[in-house]
Amino acid sequence: MFGKRKIYKSLYFWVIFAIVTGILFGIVQPETARTMKPLGDAFIRMVKMIIAPIIFCTVVVGIAKMGDMGKVGRVGLKTMLYFWTMTLLALTIGLVVVNVYKPGVGMNLDVASLDASKVATYAGAAKKMSTVDFMMNIIPHSVVDAFAKGEILQVLFFSIPFGLAMASLGSKVTVVVQWIDQFSKGLFKVVHYIMYFAPFGAFGAMAYVVGAHGAGTLKQLLALMAGVYTTCIIFIFVVLWIVARWAGFSLMKYLRYIKEELLLVLGTSSSESALPRMLAKLENAGCDKSVVGLTLPMGYSFNLDGTCIYLTMAFVFLAQATNTPLDLGAQLYVLFILLLTSKGAAAVTGGGFITLAATMQSLETVPIAALAILLGVDRFMSEARAITNLIGNGVATIVVSKWEGALDVHRLHAVLDCPSDVAADNPEELIVEDASLKELAQACEVAK
Repeated sequence: MFGKRKIYKSLYFWVIFAIVTGILFGIVQPETARTMKPLGDAFIRMVKMIIAPIIFCTVVVGIAKMGDMGKVGRVGLKTMLYFWTMTLLALTIGLVVVNVYKPGVGMNLDVASLDASKVATYAGAAKKMSTVDFMMNIIPHSVVDAFAKGEILQVLFFSIPFGLAMASLGSKVTVVVQWIDQFSKGLFKVVHYIMYFAPFGAFGAMAYVVGAHGAGTLKQLLALMAGVYTTCIIFIFVVLWIVARWAGFSLMKYLRYIKEELLLVLGTSSSESALPRMLAKLENAGCDKSVVGLTLPMGYSFNLDGTCIYLTMAFVFLAQATNTPLDLGAQLYVLFILLLTSKGAAAVTGGGFITLAATMQSLETVPIAALAILLGVDRFMSEARAITNLIGNGVATIVVSKWEGALDVHRLHAVLDCPSDVAADNPEELIVEDASLKELAQACEVAK
């Protein structure tokens, strides 16, 4: 079952190769590179088609096996408390860095010279996005509609009460729960097949971005881009390092364990592309199935650390660029508003940009036309946001699992200590019941 694999047989090697090739192809053949966009879109669609049923199966089976409805509520409460804390920290760090770094000072941007029509779509969507609209969007028009649209929160909204119903019926529905559990194994095998297409998706997405925007685009607003990337790095290696240390595991070993997923996100700029594999990997690492099924999908809507960093930095950057005065009180108010509006950043397409537009419209301080200057480079900052979101949600799942007493600590350390080509290459084949700690230890010794 286990064995040391040659590097060219690993997913991460081919994804790296695809990303580098895509960048070079976009520079050398920009016109042709633009036609590669369908490759990236096709891969994202294949992943999205499997996310809704995987979340449904994971949540339902986890809650049904948990049996205790009080525990479900307790896990949900702890999860949201952790999410709000991390969101506040991410927003605050972004605010501090952008004020110290001051990337927009000196631009003296003339808003009248900008083409406001370029942000009309985002502004229009922002007007429609309110707290009530966001809450109503969680409730699907029908169960079929939730699965058809692939809305994570809507699928969760149905899956949680369905899982509770299965738990309350107990032995009467044991066969149904077992069938759903077996069905989920088939879904993870489908994910395994989809991953063969990952290098093509990464190549197409990267080639399109470089070909469409040009290599020169990377130099535009470089100060803001560098600031966002630097702040995300600070958040990961300071805040999340402290959290991981407090939870009793190594952040560096955890990052090594999920390196394939990080590269997937880097190539596609979508953290959703790694969600199915993350569900399997976290369960394999000793997190209880019920906690993984609740915490990780919820994190994709409520724990967007990278997006929060971007939102505060982009808002203050635009204020600096347009010479709009923002005193400490005004910036703290911006932080408070973003603490609320950031929770809807994943509810709509282009959510981060729309959330920024909504915040600017509600405060009426920075002209919304200033958003136009971010359109060219927003795509290049999305990788930092998505990777930070992915790392943060994985750490959150481990922390909540330990907090709830639903973490196999010995298994976690055995998996994280193991060479990644043994313990992480095909997580869908390493679910808890499929590999004992003894087997893992023996495989690790062989690999070392």
